[in-house]
Amino acid sequence: MLIPGFKKDQPAKIEYLDGHFRLLSRGNHVICAISGKAIDLDSLHYWSVEKQEPYASAYEAEIAYSREQESKKDNA
Repeated sequence: MLIPGFKKDQPAKIEYLDGHFRLLSRGNHVICAISGKAIDLDSLHYWSVEKQEPYASAYEAEIAYSREQESKKDNA
């Protein structure tokens, strides 16, 4: 049964918080900021609160963190 207002195969809008996230608009997935892969909301475990972006796995989260550190070095 489809929940009223639920949009199948549409990205959700999320607010990423410390240790959890809040659904702002309905959908069934988000898009990884690094790989572009769709991430089912049930499988969403990695994100950046500061950057407000999701990651498909720890690998993509590490890439994002490394890029951020390099950017900070370059701007110092």
